[in-house]
Formats: sequence, structure tokens, C-alpha cells
Amino acid sequence: MSTQAIIQSIKSHSTIIIHRHVRPDPDAYGSQAGLAEIIRASFPEKQVYLAGEGEASLAFLAEMDDIADDTFQEALVIVCDTANQARIDDQRFGSGKQLVKIDHHPDVDQYGDIQWVDTTSSSTSEMIYHLYKEGIEAGLKMNERSARLLYAGIVGDTGRFLFPSTTNRTLSYAADLVHYDFDRSSLFNEMYKTPVHVARLKGYVLENFTLHPAGYSTIRLDKDTLERFGVTATETSQLVGLLGDIEGILAWAFFVEEEDNIRVRLRSKGPVINGVAAAHNGGGHPMASGASASNWAETEDIAGELEEVCKAYQNEQA
Repeated sequence: MSTQAIIQSIKSHSTIIIHRHVRPDPDAYGSQAGLAEIIRASFPEKQVYLAGEGEASLAFLAEMDDIADDTFQEALVIVCDTANQARIDDQRFGSGKQLVKIDHHPDVDQYGDIQWVDTTSSSTSEMIYHLYKEGIEAGLKMNERSARLLYAGIVGDTGRFLFPSTTNRTLSYAADLVHYDFDRSSLFNEMYKTPVHVARLKGYVLENFTLHPAGYSTIRLDKDTLERFGVTATETSQLVGLLGDIEGILAWAFFVEEEDNIRVRLRSKGPVINGVAAAHNGGGHPMASGASASNWAETEDIAGELEEVCKAYQNEQA
């Protein structure tokens, strides 16, 4: 079984480097750093490192490490929450002695000496807690720091337990985690606080989104708009769920202009949208995906494809 193979690999390596995807979210940080804290608590003699660029908005969860090239030579490398190799933050991940993939996204890109992919899991953080439970007899230990991180990851990827990915197992694991002594109120405040400049952009989104008869919605956030509100492209991730409560919207897309392309954030309340993302250099879950467009004309193509999946969904429901 993959979990036992991963546990044995952790036990047999003295150096472990843990990666996650670029543009990290709470589950990326939670699974990466949560696993690191479990290993540190269980095997204090091991050297454990977090790889990738730090994200300022998630610094309350963990800080990344500076890792020398030669540290990888005899290391076990574990990549969390990343479906394809191109999106792994710090491309030295292939320089280690052994490579492990732990992920809950559809298996777009098979890589690693050991692969554990579970698309029924709400989050990779949920998978890490399952790994811990499987490894208790082998010496794995949980503490307040690891519990806080995994709880943050589960909360983030389930939309505070509102998304359909939330299962009985998800809630059971979350209930286990809250037995540990960490401040949930403080954690929620950090995860969901809205800076004033982002709140003002939220108002702009609510005034300017489009709603089409087929049930899809789009919002365009170009560089001029982002500069006007003083919001970075990364910070717009805080707004992606904003349209989900609006009556009549089945699926929606945020088109966010970055330096070299247009970031596409896709969400749905029914229509399957990860096929649209896969057709545009992306992927993800059936109800939550990401992609990229090379220009604004391509975003029109994406909007058209979103319309088609919404129409198909409506026909199925009729």
C-alpha cells in the first residue's frame, strides 16, 4: 500500500525535503508544513526542509527554507498537492534519492517512485492526516503545530466544509484535529481577513460581473484595474468564491492579467469545469480548476466553453 511505502521511506531517510505547487493555497502549505511537523515530532534526528518560494499571505502558517543544492543528493523528496511536474515550486525536486507524490487532484501527470493519489479526499491535508493514522504504530506523532496546519489545509480546500468534497471522513478527521490545543479563532481570522484594498476590489467585482442566460459568469481583472485598487494578481484568489452565492450562477471564471499571461480561475456549483481548464494549460477538480490564457481573445474561447458545459448541465437536469 502506498501509505506504508511512504512511511517506510520517511523512516529510512535522514534528510527529507517537502515541496508543493506554485501559487500556494492553505492546503498546499498545510499539507507540506503539516507533514514536516509530523516528521519532526516523530523523528527529531531527521533534517526536514520546506521547499518553494514563500507566500507572504500564508506566512502565518509556515516559512520556507533556503536549501543548498547538495542537500538534495541523498534526500527523500516528497511533493504535496501538485498534479503535474511543471507546477512544482522549486524544480530541483527531481534531484533527490527518492521521489514521492502525494496528491488529491486528478492524476494529470504521473511522476515519482511512489505515487499516492486519492481524488476522493477533500484535500491533501486530509491525506496527510490519514497517513499519520496509518503510521501511528510505526512511530508517527501529531502535535499542536501539525494539527493546526492540517486543519487549515482542510478548511481551506473545503471552503469551511461547504464544498461537496467534504465527506464523513473529512469531518471525522477535522474533529480529531480540533482536540489539539491550537487557537482556531486566531487561525480563521488569519485565513479569512480581508485587507481594505481587496475589499474595495470585491465591490468592483460585484458591480461588474456578467451573468449569461446559460448560467455562467465572468469577471475581467486587467492590470489597470489591479493597479487602481492596489491589488496583486495573487491576492485576487481571495475573491474567487465571491460569485458562488449569487442566484442563477452555475459556473464562473475570473480572468486575472499577470505579467506574461492571463490567470484563469474557474469554479462551479454543478457543471464539470476541469475539462475546460485542461484545454487551456490547466486542470484541477471538477468544481474548482485553474488555467491560463495567452491573450484576451483566448478568454473569450474559455467563456464559450464554459457556456457549453453549463448548457449541457442544464439539459441533464431538465
